[in-house]
Amino acid sequence: MKIRLLVFLIICCFSSTSLAQATLKGIVKANEEALAFANVMLRGTTYGGATDEFGHFEIQAPAGIYTLEIAMLGYQRFEQSVELKANQIIDLETIILEESASTLNEVVVTGTLKEVNRIESPVPVEVYNPTFFKKNPTPNIFDALQNVNGVRPQLNCNVCNTGDIHINGLEGPYTMVLIDGMPVVSSLATVYGLSGIPNSLVERIEIVKGPASSLYGSEAIGGLINIITKNPQKAPLFSADIMSTSWQEYNADLGLKFNISKKVSILTGANYFNYNNIIDNNKDHFTDVTLQNRVSVFQKWNIARKNNRLFTLAGRYFYEDRWGGDVKWTKEFRGGDEIYGESIYTKRWEFLGNYQLPTTEKLLFSFSYNDHDQNSVYGNTAYLARQRIGFGQLTWDKTAGHHDLLIGTALRYTFYDDNTPATGGAEDNPLNNPDKIWLPGVFVQDEIRLNPQHKVLLGLRYDYNSRHGNIFTPRFAYKWSISKNDILRLNAGTGFRVVNLFTEEHAALTGAREIIIKNELKPEQSYNINVNYIKKIYLDNGGFIGLDATAWYTYFTNVIFPDYETNANQIIYDNLNGRAITTGMSTNVDVSFANGLTLLAGATFMDVSSTENGIKERQMLTERFTGTWAISYKFPKSSFGIDYTGNIYGPMRLPLLGDLDPRQPNSPTWSIQNIQLTYNGIKNLEIYGGVKNLLNWTPNKGNPFIIARADDPFDKNVKFDTDGQVIATPDNPYALTFDPAYVYGPNQGIRGFLGMRLMIQ
Repeated sequence: MKIRLLVFLIICCFSSTSLAQATLKGIVKANEEALAFANVMLRGTTYGGATDEFGHFEIQAPAGIYTLEIAMLGYQRFEQSVELKANQIIDLETIILEESASTLNEVVVTGTLKEVNRIESPVPVEVYNPTFFKKNPTPNIFDALQNVNGVRPQLNCNVCNTGDIHINGLEGPYTMVLIDGMPVVSSLATVYGLSGIPNSLVERIEIVKGPASSLYGSEAIGGLINIITKNPQKAPLFSADIMSTSWQEYNADLGLKFNISKKVSILTGANYFNYNNIIDNNKDHFTDVTLQNRVSVFQKWNIARKNNRLFTLAGRYFYEDRWGGDVKWTKEFRGGDEIYGESIYTKRWEFLGNYQLPTTEKLLFSFSYNDHDQNSVYGNTAYLARQRIGFGQLTWDKTAGHHDLLIGTALRYTFYDDNTPATGGAEDNPLNNPDKIWLPGVFVQDEIRLNPQHKVLLGLRYDYNSRHGNIFTPRFAYKWSISKNDILRLNAGTGFRVVNLFTEEHAALTGAREIIIKNELKPEQSYNINVNYIKKIYLDNGGFIGLDATAWYTYFTNVIFPDYETNANQIIYDNLNGRAITTGMSTNVDVSFANGLTLLAGATFMDVSSTENGIKERQMLTERFTGTWAISYKFPKSSFGIDYTGNIYGPMRLPLLGDLDPRQPNSPTWSIQNIQLTYNGIKNLEIYGGVKNLLNWTPNKGNPFIIARADDPFDKNVKFDTDGQVIATPDNPYALTFDPAYVYGPNQGIRGFLGMRLMIQ
């Protein structure tokens, strides 16, 4: 009898407990797509599970107050307080997970020209999505790359503030910039084109460090940056990002999606940037930052076809009016020798697309065309240039057993004309002779899966340059999946680059120095090998640590370095009679803690040098080490988050004008640091603000001046001897000429910023 009573009480107890339970239901999505297998838990309990293939989850738990946590690798952790009442069913609104700043499991295309999981790619590809760049909001892609480890936006002029992108210490012309895999930003446009790509349209940026010439041609000798734009079908209906700074910089990024029909989606993006506030904090009577008025409009069409065949079209128009110089300069002085100013008008059109042929085999035709028109003056020196580039490429993607083949043929045509001796049209050679280069090529790539752990990639490309003849660029890659959390990659390849000084070397245009080309310049060649190791560590409390380390060695022949030192009034260009070597290693660490704290940090150590006649010398304007970091924290039970970002650069050799030049021969170790506070407690709206350049660092600190002879920019009071060397005089005690090339970092001090982002799905 007592046993029966005990059993009855136990049954009643379990029944009452069951009746007291509540049910919590919901759907988890990201970018309008359901997220399967996301971890869903009630913090501090064993209640939870994973979402199904449709993103649905359901949790049953006793009544009480809990914190709902949803976590998935590659996305920011979601937290929400919930109160469960007995016998209640709570159906939450759709929960949207935001992408984390970096992820190891994204699909990438840059390394092999085909979509592949980043972990599976035999070529190491770094991926950065908009969440990463939001940690330090900037008005353009050029500035946004400053917090990417091993990538440095380099300013080339203190007056007009144009620049290029360095990868692992290599100069900007060694870097190819692509939009959706198409080479539309290169050569002449590299200097100016990166400034006007609307951030609102960027889905992610993929970076490959090291030669990629076997797939992308001769300009990808040092690495490439591929800007992937959003798919119109997955983009939000409307987005806006508007920001201003205490320096009176104003930037607006707008995005709009609409459907013409069930099969045609259109995504339009526009960027407008304006800075018209003359500031001269270093008191040299020159603008500290160039003034700019810039507009860029981008439109992308996605046409749905049978069997999900690809068909996209895109176009962009870019216009920019920028000037820097004497604070008294106005447009009436443009091109004259009374008041110095550098004024650049840039117009640019781009068109690109991808069309998958209606065949059973996977054949993809990609094409692009761009037209770049530049009207610029540097003091009283005019540089008028026009460039047109047409590109077409057909690839065949074929899988056969353990072989994943990619076979392609490409044709590139480049037209370039200017008013310099490079194409005639100068005073001493009035016969115009535009540069026209045909570059047909074929390539083949075979990705061989030896077994589940080992994969080999073999590639070979042949191009025929109408000016320089045959070009062969082989490639080799090996991937070893040591375990599911450990990956080792080995890559080797060659590079080939044809140099055009007047499209790549800003110093050749300013008129501050005479240009001397000693001999006919030969194409540069490189040989590279790099080793990459990735380690993933999953912590018991839900945290994650990702390690990514790379070591590389690159050997150059026929490299071309500008010689600033032989003659202070000249830049001498010639092929190096020797060798140039860049070697180093870099490490990235990605840490995500269960409490909402994330850390992205990287460091790169390198040695970039040239050896000629047995004398080894460090490359000018190249640091020995660099570091970047982004520390983020989402405050629990609030809508606030904080980001602390920064970079640090080691000393660089700087171009002096002679033994009497009083400026520092090497830059100091310097750092730009930023802090941002973000509030997202209002639906569809995010408000952010903070401080840039917290340390108020500028390159004039510790230097008597930055721009040499800013008070005499036309060298009217400079005396020369019979050999053309500058003579020291009471008015010019350091024997200098006007020169704005002593530049290694931005000249913009501390400033506050405030912005808002609106997104309607």
